[in-house]
Amino acid sequence: MNSKIRYASLGLLAVTGLYTGVWAYCSPTSWYANFPGLGLSWLPQLGPYNEHLAKDAGAMFLALAFLTAIALRSVHNTRLVQTTGAVWLLFNVLHFSYHVQHLDMYNTRDQILNVVFLAALILLAALLLFPALPARQDRTR
Repeated sequence: MNSKIRYASLGLLAVTGLYTGVWAYCSPTSWYANFPGLGLSWLPQLGPYNEHLAKDAGAMFLALAFLTAIALRSVHNTRLVQTTGAVWLLFNVLHFSYHVQHLDMYNTRDQILNVVFLAALILLAALLLFPALPARQDRTR
């Protein structure tokens, strides 16, 4: 995999972690009522509000964002990038697995968006598991 794909994957995952983490930790009631934003609301259908759980989720997303930012600054460190990808992949596969079992709580649009967005996060994380391609050298004769 080339470094542009690594940068893009890590960048999108970091933004996801920061967006969700800051919102959930700093304003858990708003996060619960309005996540993912843009007029959508996906959390109230899943059970009653719990401030402790919301803030813990926010803290976890912030920790993932922090790890991802470190990997982004060291994008050529394959072990760090792959570890970051594996951590995000584990979380996202488990997260996706839960949500696909509970899609009946949503309308068709929200079912599709849940699957698409959560699957995209799995793909971004999985891309980080591939080793970096060796740098191309110009071979002029």
